Formats: sequence, C-alpha cells, structure tokens
Amino acid sequence: MIRFICIVIYLVVYLILSIPVFFVEWLIGKKNRQMRDLSSLRIVQWGFKCILKIAGVDATVIGLENIPDEPVLFVGNHRSYFDILLTYSRCPRLTGYVAKKEMEKIPLLSTWMKYVYCLFLDREDPKQGMKTILQAIDYVKSGISICIFPEGTRNTGEELSLLPFKEGSFKIAEKAGCAIVPISLNNTAQIFEAHFPFVRKTHVVVEYGKPVYPKDLDKETRKHLAPYFEAIIKETIEKNADMV
Repeated sequence: MIRFICIVIYLVVYLILSIPVFFVEWLIGKKNRQMRDLSSLRIVQWGFKCILKIAGVDATVIGLENIPDEPVLFVGNHRSYFDILLTYSRCPRLTGYVAKKEMEKIPLLSTWMKYVYCLFLDREDPKQGMKTILQAIDYVKSGISICIFPEGTRNTGEELSLLPFKEGSFKIAEKAGCAIVPISLNNTAQIFEAHFPFVRKTHVVVEYGKPVYPKDLDKETRKHLAPYFEAIIKETIEKNADMV
C-alpha cells in the first residue's frame, strides 16, 4: 500500500507543478514546434520513469534495436496501466498513444497527453472512432509514431492469454504505409491489477519484435493483419514466460 500511496502523491504533485511548465512549453512551441515536441516527450518520459522506480518495477527489455528510425505503428498486448509507462518511457521518438475517451476528462493529465499527440478513442461511436484512426494516419505521415493496443481494452484473463485483436487498429499502418512493430509484455498485471490496490515490486519482460511492412506481406495476410500479429505476440509472450 505504501508504494501505491507514494505513486498517487507523486502523480498529484507532478501534475500540479507542471502547470507553469505548460505555459513554458506553449511559449517554446510558438518559436519552435519541434523543440516543444521533444521537450514534452522527455518531460513525460522522465515522469513515467520515476513512477516505475517508485513501483519497484524491474524490466528486462529485448529488441530495442528493432525499432527503425522512422515513424511506426506499435501494437502490443495489454494487461496493465503500467504497460503505457513501460513502453512510452522507451519511445525513441515522438509517439502518440491511442487511449480510451474517458482519459480526456482527467485534468492536467489529458493536457500532457495532447501535448505528446495522444488520441482519445470513443469505442461506443464508430464515426468518432474512424475520425481518430484518420487522425492517427495523419500523425504517422507527419513523422509521429502511434501506439495502440489492438485488444481494445485491458485483458483481465489468465496470464499468456490474449483477447482477439481488432482489425481496425492496423488500418493506420496500411493507409500510412509505415512499419508495424509488435510489443510483447509479460507479467505486467502483477505490478498492480492482480492485487489491487497494492503495488508490488515486479519483474516484467518487454520485447520489441522486428518491424513488419504490410506491403511486403502476401495479399491474403494483408487482409488479416490482426490474427497475424496476434500470433506473433502470443508466440513471444509464451517464449518469454520463463523469464519472469
């Protein structure tokens, strides 16, 4: 419980102290948008790294060298809120995450999310969902990577299980012509969700797979990218299960 309380206190203090930083970042953006984007990225990454340290997360990270120096679509399995902290803190370039619409209602946090090009997906409104996907495509074309969890929600099932991947998530890469980098996460629910409200020191494994360009796949596979990447991530988390 002590770790949970410390994280809550840290997050509240971080967000309050960041209020004047918003103004500074706004001024930087008026002069140099690229500089503002980079500084916002580093500020958020620093905050996430601090939370992971407070939580006592020990991460084995594999395959960072597989991330190409270009905008990509990251797709990963999703079992914990900490999945976002673990992966975002390692993004080598500006990356927007696709989050659920409800996150937009959280004061200050949603402001930072918008600063780093996160998108809010309304899962109940297909029309608005399509607008979000189109915006993500535009971001990738402008040089910003996107990360999405194709399961559509956190998987609360057994470890090593996956919810069916949604095909719509992969339209971003198809239309933007970018590579897809699979992210496989093991044991992340043990940080918090498996024993809410306690945060426990946990060893997790994060593996970045080799980038896959949809245009290089055969026609039939391109029609069914969701099961293709679901199989890749399933195989990887099963391979890494003994490492946790």
